[in-house]
Amino acid sequence: MKLDSKLFDSIRVKPDKERVEQDRHPSCDHPGCKRPGTHRAPKGRDREGQYFNFCVDHVREYNKSYNYFTGMGDDDVRTYQKDSLTGHRPTWKMGVNRQAAEGPDGFDARSSMRSNAQWRTEQVRRPRERKLLTLEKRSLDVLNLPYTARGAEIKARYKELVKLNHPDANGGDRSSEDRLREIIQAYNVLKKAGFL
Repeated sequence: MKLDSKLFDSIRVKPDKERVEQDRHPSCDHPGCKRPGTHRAPKGRDREGQYFNFCVDHVREYNKSYNYFTGMGDDDVRTYQKDSLTGHRPTWKMGVNRQAAEGPDGFDARSSMRSNAQWRTEQVRRPRERKLLTLEKRSLDVLNLPYTARGAEIKARYKELVKLNHPDANGGDRSSEDRLREIIQAYNVLKKAGFL
């Protein structure tokens, strides 16, 4: 059994940090350097997705001297920079590529979209009515109101029912007290739900 094995480094009380770093990262790609290559640096043009692994000192040195356009002429660099403005995709001047706009059969597909858009803007938009919850329906039923009732109509009906069922209006008779509680609770539910 070897006591300096890699397996023992992970379970030791004080593992050898340099050895753990070397195992975790590949070594530096700079010639003659044995330190771990913790930093990636691009290999260059025409080798996208490929990287060098460098230590901190060598990646700084590499970044200072890195030039993506190395080996390209001035005209090639200008052409590349101009094409990069459009994402290296072909473009046309306005009105030049009319066949692509109208389609191969001469039919402009956008004409129907324009007419549909115009029709939609001419339509009167009605606000969407939200679906009533069960508790809200029950509250409107307690107040004997239709489900379309809102604001002033609910307040007027509430005042009317409170006056009818209040014990003071009935000569102190407490038999309608439960009905009054139901009316007040129904009104509070509708108030919290935003009907008023």
